[in-house]
Amino acid sequence: MRSQQPNPRPSEPEMAGPFPPDLHDVRHIKLKAGLLLLWALVSFGATYFARDLQVLVFGGWPLGYWIAAQGAVLVFIGIVVAYGWAMNRFEREDLADREAPPLSSAQAPDRPHG
Repeated sequence: MRSQQPNPRPSEPEMAGPFPPDLHDVRHIKLKAGLLLLWALVSFGATYFARDLQVLVFGGWPLGYWIAAQGAVLVFIGIVVAYGWAMNRFEREDLADREAPPLSSAQAPDRPHG
């Protein structure tokens, strides 16, 4: 009996997942970190200061109630909208960078040397 050999590796490496690796560059990581920090501050900050927020009353209800019932949800929706807007902007910038022809030395702007 012949043992079956596995297929040789393809000449081009496959991507590790469905997303290209440039989705994890520094600006994306900073965006994600900033939005996660905002989410944590709103979620845990409102909980930590809940008793202090009960002193302030708006519309017959304490501020802690408004933040828990409406504010946290609105901030989360804002985070999702901000993330979507920023990612669309990053994609447009990346597309413009890919489509722009490289500058030759004759077209490059003058810069001081040294």
